[in-house]
Amino acid sequence: MKLIVWLWNPGKKYEKTRHNVWFLFLDYLKEKEKFSDFKSESKFKWEISEWKINSEKTILLKPHTFMNLSWESLRKVVDFYKIDLDDIIVIYDDKDMEFWKVRFRKTWSAGGHNGIKSIINHFWKDFKRIKIGIWYDNKYDVSDWVLWKFSKEELEKLNKEVFEKVLELLNVEMFKKNISHN
Repeated sequence: MKLIVWLWNPGKKYEKTRHNVWFLFLDYLKEKEKFSDFKSESKFKWEISEWKINSEKTILLKPHTFMNLSWESLRKVVDFYKIDLDDIIVIYDDKDMEFWKVRFRKTWSAGGHNGIKSIINHFWKDFKRIKIGIWYDNKYDVSDWVLWKFSKEELEKLNKEVFEKVLELLNVEMFKKNISHN
């Protein structure tokens, strides 16, 4: 069994913000792939869905915790489903990367990301990660910037270019598919 975790801030107020870029990816993924509707489990602080890839059951996890408590839901789902730590990818935004860049890392620092800090400090350090650059304009306060909504042009670029890269990385890193690079 595999697990894909999105780090985010729950609530309408945070929809379509830079910090929640991965939920925009989830909308994109839903159009491309078939997976079950998300079901809420309040006692575990999560919503989960199941996705079958190459007959491999994959849990899609939306924690119901804010960024700085991301580890709580992750730990509960790992323990409940007895998921091997090598079968997990955490997806999140990176304000220090250029917008549209996507990177895969196995081990790395938190880089100032509170969700990643919480996982490293309370759970484990060496985990697979996919991050997307949301670019930070230092004319603004960081907390304001990450909660800023994407422009129409940025949303188009995410859907046409960035999310394809993310899906390709998921296929390569989680499911070891050979993907041709054109």
